[in-house]
Amino acid sequence: MRLRRTGDMNVDIQDRRGRSLPAGAAVGGGVGGLATIIIALLLGTGQCSSGGGLGNLGLPSGFDQGDVGGGSPTGVTCDTETAKLLCDATTSVQDFWTDESPQALNIPYRRTQTVFFSGATQTGCGPASAQTGPFYCPADQLVYFDLDFLDQLQSQFGAQGDFATAYITAHEYGHHIQNLLGLSSQVSDLSQRQPSRANELSIRLELQADCLAGVWGKSVQDQLDQGDLEEGLRAAAAVGDDRIQMATEGRTDPESWNHGSSADRTSWFRRGFQSGNPNSCDTFAADAPISSIQG
Repeated sequence: MRLRRTGDMNVDIQDRRGRSLPAGAAVGGGVGGLATIIIALLLGTGQCSSGGGLGNLGLPSGFDQGDVGGGSPTGVTCDTETAKLLCDATTSVQDFWTDESPQALNIPYRRTQTVFFSGATQTGCGPASAQTGPFYCPADQLVYFDLDFLDQLQSQFGAQGDFATAYITAHEYGHHIQNLLGLSSQVSDLSQRQPSRANELSIRLELQADCLAGVWGKSVQDQLDQGDLEEGLRAAAAVGDDRIQMATEGRTDPESWNHGSSADRTSWFRRGFQSGNPNSCDTFAADAPISSIQG
């Protein structure tokens, strides 16, 4: 993959590596055990990515646009191969949505940042640790990555290759688009009113983010190398609920899924990639092909 290089410093990145939470702060939401950790890395499970609580399309009340990048240390931000890839992918995804959102979605795109952290950090959604996995927090509209955990995701869980990392980045920014559209808060509200549908609605939201990631992928098709698309598809399959459960528990329980099966995740990512049109990503349509949803 040959995304445009953005240099060693990148305004789309907030670097918190080397910082730590205040003493006594709780981290990670009580994550414990390998199975729980792996389930948590499903690109934002339950942490923040698929729910929000923002009641409008803008930034939360009292949140200053200048706070998005506040406190980033000076120095080299894009300093490792993984960091460089995330820097380039973040800027590429946001450049695309800056141009595409007003035309295709009839909303202005609000640029935000990817936060690099190590170990633990404080977010608008509460404290988070590396075990949380990459996620998007609607409350502060930031995407969070612990780079060491991302390396583990690549090496141990099948999400290998540059385009796999770019897919994960684009998926999380798909959640940002959903937040700007008001979908995240709508799903959160409906899930609270109809808790029996919470997993179904979460699956629909996650698969839509996969599709939106594919739409971005189509826009950089001329920058991809042979095999890059397959890397993205393998990454989508690797984080399917069924694949994770089988690897960690030796069985699958579709009623507990909240991100979708490997087949659904790859199918919706491919749909977005083939169409290049975000309006093809309506996973909430009654006839949307989603085999993960029970009933």
